Amino acid sequence: MESLAVHLLLLMFELLTADNLDARRHMWILVFIPLVFVSIISIAICVWSVRHDRSFELELFCAVNILQFVFLALKLDGIIFWSWEITFIPLWIVLCISLVGVLYTIIFAGILLRMPDVNADQRRSSTNSALGYSFLVVPLLVFLVLLTNKLDKTVKISYFAATSPLFLTFFTLIITSFGTRGGNQYWFGLRKPPCQFLFGVCPCLQLFGNVSYSLYTTNNNNRDTNRMEPEVDIFPGKKKNKKVEKTVAPVITLEMPD
Repeated sequence: MESLAVHLLLLMFELLTADNLDARRHMWILVFIPLVFVSIISIAICVWSVRHDRSFELELFCAVNILQFVFLALKLDGIIFWSWEITFIPLWIVLCISLVGVLYTIIFAGILLRMPDVNADQRRSSTNSALGYSFLVVPLLVFLVLLTNKLDKTVKISYFAATSPLFLTFFTLIITSFGTRGGNQYWFGLRKPPCQFLFGVCPCLQLFGNVSYSLYTTNNNNRDTNRMEPEVDIFPGKKKNKKVEKTVAPVITLEMPD
C-alpha cells in the first residue's frame, strides 16, 4: 500500500512538471509538493523497512533529498538567488558520503584479494560490489559537476554532454537490478528478481525450457542437483521375479536336560 502511494505521488509530480513546462500555470512550489510528500512518507517507510529487513532504495533516495527538493522549487520560482552550486548543497553532501562508501568498498575488496585464506566467492562478491558502486556513484558525481557548471554558465557544453555520465549510472542500475536480493524497487515494486517473477507468471517458459532457474548461490552447494531420470522397462514380459528369502523359525523349542 505504501509503495502504491509513493508511485502515485511520483506520477502526480511528473504530470504537474510536464504541464508546468508547457503552460507555466503553477508555481514550482506547488509542483514539488507531491515530491515533498513522497519524501515524508519515505522516512516512515525506511524506518519500517529497517525493522522488518526489507529493501528501501527508492525510499531512501527520496528521504535524504527532501531538502534538495525544497531548494530546487525555491530556486526555480526565483525566491532565492543562490548559485546552482549552493542550491545543490544537499545533493553534494549525499554524493560525498556515497563516495566515502565507495572508497571503503574498494579498499575492502583490495584487502580480500591479497588474503590467501579467503574464499573465492567472497572475493568475487566484494569485487563486484566495488565495481558496481564505483560505476554508480562516480558518473553521478561527474554529472552533477557538469550540470552545475552548465547552469551557472561556467563552461559551454550541451545538455547532452552534461547528462551523458548519467546514462552510465542508469545502465549500471539496470544491470545490478537483476542480481538484487530481496526484490528491488526499480522493477515496478515486484519484490523479487524479474526472471523469477517472469517464470512464476509464465510457468511454460520454465517447463518447455526444461531448466531450473536459480539466480543466487546458497550454502547448500553439496546437494545432488542431478535430475533423476525415470526407469523404463523395455521388456516387461521378460522381467524375472526376484527370490524372496523366507526366515525359518521353529514352532516348538525343546529344552535339553542338564
